[in-house]
Amino acid sequence: MPESVTAPPRTIAAVDLGSNSFHLIVAQIENGQLQVIDRLKEMVRLGAGLDNRKRLSEEAQERALDCLSRFGELLHDLPQHAVRAVGTNTLRQIRDGGTFLHKAEKLLNHPIEIIAGHEEARLVYLGVAHGLAGGEEKRLVVDIGGGSTELIVGTGMETLNRESLFMGCVNFSQRFFPNQKITRQLMDAAVIAGRLEVRPVQTIYESGNWELAVGSSGTIRSIRDVVQSQGWADKGITRKSLKKLRKAIIDAGDADSLELEGLSENRRPVFAGGVAVLSAVFQALNIEQMLVSSLALREGLLYELLGSIQHHDVRERTVDTLVQRYGLDKGQGQRVSETTMLLLDQVAETWRLDSPELRLLLRWAAVLHEIGVAISHGGYHKHGAYILANADLAGFSRQSQGMLAMLVRAHRRKFPSSQFNGLGSELHEYSKRLAILLRLAVLLHRGRSPRRNPKLGIMAEKSNIILSFPAGWLEAHPLTTAELEREAKYLDSAGYFLSYS
Repeated sequence: MPESVTAPPRTIAAVDLGSNSFHLIVAQIENGQLQVIDRLKEMVRLGAGLDNRKRLSEEAQERALDCLSRFGELLHDLPQHAVRAVGTNTLRQIRDGGTFLHKAEKLLNHPIEIIAGHEEARLVYLGVAHGLAGGEEKRLVVDIGGGSTELIVGTGMETLNRESLFMGCVNFSQRFFPNQKITRQLMDAAVIAGRLEVRPVQTIYESGNWELAVGSSGTIRSIRDVVQSQGWADKGITRKSLKKLRKAIIDAGDADSLELEGLSENRRPVFAGGVAVLSAVFQALNIEQMLVSSLALREGLLYELLGSIQHHDVRERTVDTLVQRYGLDKGQGQRVSETTMLLLDQVAETWRLDSPELRLLLRWAAVLHEIGVAISHGGYHKHGAYILANADLAGFSRQSQGMLAMLVRAHRRKFPSSQFNGLGSELHEYSKRLAILLRLAVLLHRGRSPRRNPKLGIMAEKSNIILSFPAGWLEAHPLTTAELEREAKYLDSAGYFLSYS
């Protein structure tokens, strides 16, 4: 469970668990600005250990867990609200019931969020944008990871378009150069496959829709280092320099024979795949020159963490956008939200719900609980859960997005106890308790009256819930009494016992 926050931290850290390498960056907050004090990077090649059944090999797990153990030692003294760790493409794919993630979090001593490709793209852009000079020109940002490539068009600090494509230096190297052999035919096939991957979004990201192309990630920085060391480009990466690089790789014949100044030993096994992906992007989007940024996802995480510490949570804006897009009744959402928070304040300690993160998720669920009405009033709680589970929600990890959807799913009718199992053992019971509070608040505002409810008391301990109303109030509101009677039956089937007086 996320911890309670008492004071803003002075030192914060971000952990990027990529498909090829793991990164740790630590910074101090000085006068509201970030000062990086430490960086660590290890080539783990997590993606190379993923088989066709989406199972992670023992060797890949060992490499990853050894790295996280070292990261965990450095992060041991930092509170949870000062660290943000995210997993990307490979961690999105693993199917082992959460076993590896549980081991990883235990060694890191901090929760790990699994983020969707669009969210990864947004954070990459945020990191890169902080390293660029201020300006209103449109930028194309390209980030090639081990298992995915992110394309983003944005201006200033805001993204306009985001896409995550299933191609990266690791999976393309495995797919087209499995024995480390490199031929012209294999390289051409890899580039064509990359162009096919880009093709569905080509018209959105091709030149003419942006004024400046910027590359990010270890793959692109390595390519930049090589082409500049060879004298093929003076600034960044050019289309001609990339063509010369492909020829040099093909002439070498295999990865072990790649002797190029600027290319590290660790990068060599996946270099050909990365060059093929970038070549495909250059050709598909008609890029002539690309500048290279030293900032990436991990810096984006730091700036996002700094923003949340300074009370600028991007998720608030995401929720506000959903309210407007789906035409939600703001008054009803506000009434339900206020009552939900009133109930939470009274049981937060006994039910162990005193986490700022849990509080935020519950408040947002209250505001959005009627979002499914946009599809149909019948079963709207299910429609709402589907929307929230599958929408592109900026700022939300897969875990928090799934929990938000689950709270909306469970806010009325039969209590879906078994469906909470998908949230993981740690959040399972907390989520059910939050859902109960939301259910009670929605029930009390069923009449949609703007009049304030009476002063309401609630006590909760383990599975027992006691509601108390002012004397005579329930007798004067027989419909609410009937609703509470039915709700007690719903909760009884879930193992909770509701009484009221």
